[in-house]
Amino acid sequence: MGEQAPDGAEEPTKATKPAAVEALPGAASEAAPASSGAPRGSSAKKTAGRTAKKVTPAKKVTPAKKASPATKAAAEKVVPVKAASKKAVSEKAVSKKAVSKKAVGGARVSTKAVAGQGASKSAASGAGAARKAAKKTVPAAPAPPRNESRTALVRRARRINRELAEVYPYAHPELDFENPFQLVVATVLSAQTTDLRVNQTTPALFARYPTPEDLAAADPEEVEEILRPTGFFRAKTKSVIGLSRALRDDFGGEVPGRLEDLVKLPGVGRKTAFVVLGNAFGRPGVTVDTHFQRLVRRWQWTAETEPDKIEKAVGELFPKSEWTMLSHHVIFHGRRICHARKPACGACPIAPLCPAYGEGETDPEKARKLLKYEKGGFPGQRLNPPQSYLDAGGRPAPPLGAG
Repeated sequence: MGEQAPDGAEEPTKATKPAAVEALPGAASEAAPASSGAPRGSSAKKTAGRTAKKVTPAKKVTPAKKASPATKAAAEKVVPVKAASKKAVSEKAVSKKAVSKKAVGGARVSTKAVAGQGASKSAASGAGAARKAAKKTVPAAPAPPRNESRTALVRRARRINRELAEVYPYAHPELDFENPFQLVVATVLSAQTTDLRVNQTTPALFARYPTPEDLAAADPEEVEEILRPTGFFRAKTKSVIGLSRALRDDFGGEVPGRLEDLVKLPGVGRKTAFVVLGNAFGRPGVTVDTHFQRLVRRWQWTAETEPDKIEKAVGELFPKSEWTMLSHHVIFHGRRICHARKPACGACPIAPLCPAYGEGETDPEKARKLLKYEKGGFPGQRLNPPQSYLDAGGRPAPPLGAG
């Protein structure tokens, strides 16, 4: 339904109704010669007849053979009516209060509609200005690789790793350990929790049970109480006691240095095995944890979702000698900048190489506030980090129970 005119709006006069307005142009042009004393002829008669027909829509006027004084007077009266009508319409169209009262042809205009159009134009112009400002401050997102060749993928992946190596030259395993036994136990405990929580828990565990033989003979309830802060403490207690017994009984109390032997230990899978092999024995391996899986898919290194298939696909892009440090670089980046929920895209050093740029915060100032650990000026996850980490500005994590 259309909007009604506001209260107090004037009704259009007879002179401004459609029929009368249409007659005005003709009447004005034809009446001028009659009032100026032009010769009276057949053309004047026809003109006067047409003028009389148009001026009086309510009554049908029979054209006279001669233009009578009454006809000339009627034509002369029409001209000021038109002028007055035009003046009134223009004045009221300009006035804000009387926009809805009169319009050309007697049509009514809603004040709300006019105001709404103005507001919509203002909002549109404001949105356009905001978009222009955003384009100036936010860098354009790189186009995702389309039909990327195998060679181009390898080159891009290796360039990303080189860039990350410059950003994180101090990358390291973020679990505190002093020997292979401590590393394998800490890695098993890190499931479904943070490395920080594990690092805060293991000092008490290894102080009480320093060797596989000690932990193999431990009271499960006592171990559960120590491991409670890590979550899933009953299942984890069963795993660490079980793998300690396996080390004692099958490997002479030593952690084996082969993948096929490590994966036989309770609670140890391929990821844990590669962590131990790469960081305790110096044998290359790709560690596919949750951060690694997330980032390699964002970077379109692989579309695989199963850890063993991701490991194989990514391992084929790099020399075997780079696998261990590649894992550290990717995991460090995932924990500090390329977060799961809100990546800090505006502070990412590899943004030009990332097909997923724009999924997170792109404003540089806002992105910097999302950085974690040493990148955000906060403590790391290790209570006893490497010296290279401390030299780069990193801070040790606080012990369990400390502020």
